[in-house]
Order: sequence, then structure tokens, then C-alpha cells
Amino acid sequence: MAAELGLRPTKRLGQNFVHDPNTVRRIVRAAELTPDDVVVEVGPGLGSLTLALLPAVRAVHAVEIDPVLADRLPVTAADRAPELAARLSVTAADALRVRASDLPTPEPTAIVANLPYNVGVPVVLHLLAELPGIRRGLVMVQSEVAERLAAAPGSKAYGVPSAKLAWFAAARRAGPVPRAVFWPVPNVDSGLLAFDRRDPPPGDRIEVFTLIDAAFAQRRKALRSALSGWAGSPAAAEEALRAVGISPLERAEQLDVTAFARLAAARP
Repeated sequence: MAAELGLRPTKRLGQNFVHDPNTVRRIVRAAELTPDDVVVEVGPGLGSLTLALLPAVRAVHAVEIDPVLADRLPVTAADRAPELAARLSVTAADALRVRASDLPTPEPTAIVANLPYNVGVPVVLHLLAELPGIRRGLVMVQSEVAERLAAAPGSKAYGVPSAKLAWFAAARRAGPVPRAVFWPVPNVDSGLLAFDRRDPPPGDRIEVFTLIDAAFAQRRKALRSALSGWAGSPAAAEEALRAVGISPLERAEQLDVTAFARLAAARP
């Protein structure tokens, strides 16, 4: 199919296509989908995962940035799964810019995708913010990215991605993916990340995310120093920290998202 389309996978678009049928079936099983789920799939590529998803759910909304692949996917579905092709809709767009209004009804309830390595984290965070109906997800990302996203406070891998994802969802590693199932074969390991939506802590998400960015920008420093710019001075940062029961000598990696939310609300 790639030869027919004159397609050469590009690093710019993070194109590493899954070609192994056992892998896509495993992903669908691990996603724990129901027949009523509506899946948004980012970067469907040549359609291997799409074809595995169609029998399992009510609908698949595929978001594909490559116009050639976006045009071809409905043809592939009609050819390989004609009785299920009506369940598929394709939106030719950048997933980092797609809005809820760009997608057809019904509203998505899950994300299942082989995400491009270079945009995995921002795509997940953007879609969770933009599509409040999403209750669960299973995404394939670089192994180190999956580790960071699922990391708990206090661990070396915990950082900005972990804290921000925790605003939306509880995340966990869901297993490795061998390199050989991709074309072209990537030079990094991949892994599955599963997550379930939960209620966020009280507070304004934008303000909390600004605080998280500030805290981890100087993660080796104590929060009194690291947050001096955010609060206006080291003394003001210490006042805000003490007001919510956080030691000024703590570091960013010790705080969970609820603590960040409390601290954001105490900003002078």
C-alpha cells in the first residue's frame, strides 16, 4: 500500500506504522473498550489499528495529519471491512490543533492510538483538555515517555508530564512493544500507557499548569528558590508554601497535583 501511494515514512511526522496483527489485537484488548465506546485514534497511518478497533466499538474518529493517508483510510476500511466501514470517520487535521467541534458525532469516549514519538505528551494533554467526554485511553509512545507519564511523586521519572496528566487521569504502564512490529523499525523502545479519567482537584488548570512549569524549571532547587519568580520573591514563595503546609525546602518532584493546586490557589 505504501508503494502504491508513493509513501515514504517521515521522521517529521513521526511515522512508524504498526504492521503486526497480534499487536493491534493486543492493544484493543488492553484498552478495555465496550461496544458503546467512541474512539478517537490519532495518526491511524495505513489503518492496521483502525481495522482492529472497528469491530470492538460504536465508532472510530481517526485524526490524520497526512492528507494522502487521510484520503486512503476510508478506502482501506471499505475494502478490508465493508460491513464496518460506516463506523469510521476521518478528520484530516493536526491532532495538536483539533477541536471538539472538528469531530463528528457521537462524542469520543476513549483515546486509542499509536502516537508519533515527537508529540505524544502534548497530544494526550490537548485531547484530554479538549474532549471532556473521554473517560479512558491506551496509547503507544516511546518507552521513556510512558515511564514519565505514569511516574509517581518522589520518583526520578516524575516531572511536568506526570503532574499534568495526573490533573486529568490516573495513568499506568500497560506493557512493552517490540521494535520489530513497526515499519520502519524505530531506534527506540515503545510502551503502552493506559489511563482513566478522574475528577481534577479544585482550582484553575491554567494557573496550576503554570505553577508546575515554574516548579520543574529548576527542579534541583528547593521550592522557595525555584518559585521565587512565580511568587514575586523567595519570601513570597515561602509564605505561599507555608500557608498550604508545604516545607519551603521541598523540591518539585515531592508534590502531587493536588498539592500543586492548593499552592496555586495560595499565590500572593
